[in-house]
Amino acid sequence: MAEIEDAPAVEPTTTIGVDVGLKSLITTSAGKSIQYPRYYIQLEEKLAAAQRSLSRKKRGSANRRKAKAKVAKISKRIQNLRDEFLHQVSRKLVDSADIIVFENLNINGMLKNHHLAKHIQDHAWGKLIQFTQGKAAKAGKVVELVDARCTSQKCSQCGIMVPKTLADRVHLCPKCGLEMDRDLNASINIRTLGLRGRAYRDAANNQPVSEVGSPGI
Repeated sequence: MAEIEDAPAVEPTTTIGVDVGLKSLITTSAGKSIQYPRYYIQLEEKLAAAQRSLSRKKRGSANRRKAKAKVAKISKRIQNLRDEFLHQVSRKLVDSADIIVFENLNINGMLKNHHLAKHIQDHAWGKLIQFTQGKAAKAGKVVELVDARCTSQKCSQCGIMVPKTLADRVHLCPKCGLEMDRDLNASINIRTLGLRGRAYRDAANNQPVSEVGSPGI
């Protein structure tokens, strides 16, 4: 089958910021959230039981080969379910805007948190971004990656820092009074950073700079 070439770039008219997380897989600056089904967590006990059974089987035996195949089958099912879901989410993102802005996350560094590592791996943020980039290129659209620092702490309305712990789920600004879900606040900051970066590049290239509106969904 011939590979589909990337489409010519479209003139961007809409943009969204996307905050990825564990409470919701994504929260967009348009106010939409999508929960992740946690496929690994759903099948974790079954996979662990299969792995224990494998460890008890004699090396080189037919029973060990069968047990190994069962572990591989469960692992493959988790991967297939995850990939199918992430393809659906990335398609929705690309269909919803011309520019999709994510944080440039240090996922390998985040995996060092052993309390969250399996959840981060299950949500597969890197793969979601990769899938979105591929679909965006085929549609002539753009995925931007921006610095992840302070997007959760900064007030998206007045710009001051509002410190939060991971347990704090609401952004409440003591200066301007803005109150909203912390992930929505972060996604708006992510969108702003994406637009600002494009404006700087356009100005450097002597291109006309125009504000890119919010998506309609």
